[in-house]
Amino acid sequence: MTAPNNPQQLETGDELDEFVETHDVALVEFYTSGCAMCQAMEPVLGNVARATDVAIGMVNPRDDAELVGRFNVQSVPLLVLFEDGSETARLADGFQGGDAVTDFLDTNVPDAADAS
Repeated sequence: MTAPNNPQQLETGDELDEFVETHDVALVEFYTSGCAMCQAMEPVLGNVARATDVAIGMVNPRDDAELVGRFNVQSVPLLVLFEDGSETARLADGFQGGDAVTDFLDTNVPDAADAS
């Protein structure tokens, strides 16, 4: 399935599962409301979504608390990369600029990060 040009807001674990299963490669940001670094990531992820073939989702684990334990969310923003429905990499180093996110994708799924 073609990746959307904008990050998709995911409300529940079920929506997250469907999103990850629908896309061969998906990057999901775990964030919380009121987190300044998380808010700063939204436009960065929008730019990455438009520049790559990677589907990007955003989920607040406070909306579905089971996600915190399921994905071992210890800090936000947390970027988790999925390929074929399985987690393959994560980046939990706080705010990341567009180049850092693109480099992360290039390192972990070089073909998927090619510009569309």
